[in-house]
Amino acid sequence: MLNEFKDFIAKGNVMDMAVGIIIGAAFTAIVKAMVGDLINPIIGLFTGGIDFTNNYAVLSGEVAAGASLEAAREAGASVFAYGAFIMAVINFLIIAFVVFMLIRYVNKIKEMAETPAEPEPEVEAGPSELDVLLEIRDALKKA
Repeated sequence: MLNEFKDFIAKGNVMDMAVGIIIGAAFTAIVKAMVGDLINPIIGLFTGGIDFTNNYAVLSGEVAAGASLEAAREAGASVFAYGAFIMAVINFLIIAFVVFMLIRYVNKIKEMAETPAEPEPEVEAGPSELDVLLEIRDALKKA
């Protein structure tokens, strides 16, 4: 059983998957930082800083008017946090678009690397040595 486990771990697919997961986690941190620190503030400028996170409906319990979602949850109220869901959907769409643009750019670079630059122009081949010798022989016969 130990040998089977060693064979399983040594296979390339497992190692590739492990590297993919590690790179994916690091890439996720980069994309989250890009969206949270660069893109969302720019979008906030155009939308007037709209943030739906604190929009909720109280299902049961007592909550002070105008309390934040966090305060309502701390008070023990049962809340329907539709604003947090809307913000999660917006963030997902932004992240998905950013990832799409990055993948598109990477694919273009990869395609450029795989495509040869310009094919060399074909040089017309002259007559072979045998053809020249045959012409000389025929010319000598005529003379």
